This record gives sequence, structure tokens and C-alpha cells, in this order.
Amino acid sequence: MFYRTQRDLAMALNQLVDAYWNEEIIEKQLINGVKNLYENNENKLMKNNQFTTVLQQQCGKRRLAVVERILELE
Repeated sequence: MFYRTQRDLAMALNQLVDAYWNEEIIEKQLINGVKNLYENNENKLMKNNQFTTVLQQQCGKRRLAVVERILELE
């Protein structure tokens, strides 16, 4: 799961978190998906220990709060 742009990555994160909120996937799938996205696209996800501006704009605070919490568990 490598993404070419930050916007593509943001859309994938949105779909993943939304699927969890809509109870389409279980928590373990969400955690594995977020970790996989982070490992393969770290430079597009974070800069200076913060989410990139594009991700902040595309994903919003609530979704990024979920992602941040998952990444802190590592």
C-alpha cells in the first residue's frame, strides 16, 4: 500500500477510519491498516513529528486523533 501523493494517502486513511466508524471493519483491522499505511508512507504522513498540512486539511481532527492514538500504541 504505497501512495503516490499525500491526497491519495489521505483518502485511504479516510476510508479506513470511516469503515471502522460504520462498523464495516473491526478494531484490529483498523490498527493493522493504519500501521501499514504509516510504515509504507511515513514521509507523506508526518513531517517534524506532525501530520502534514495536506493530511490535516483532507482528514480532519477527529480522524487524525484516531490515527495518532493508534500510532502512539507502538
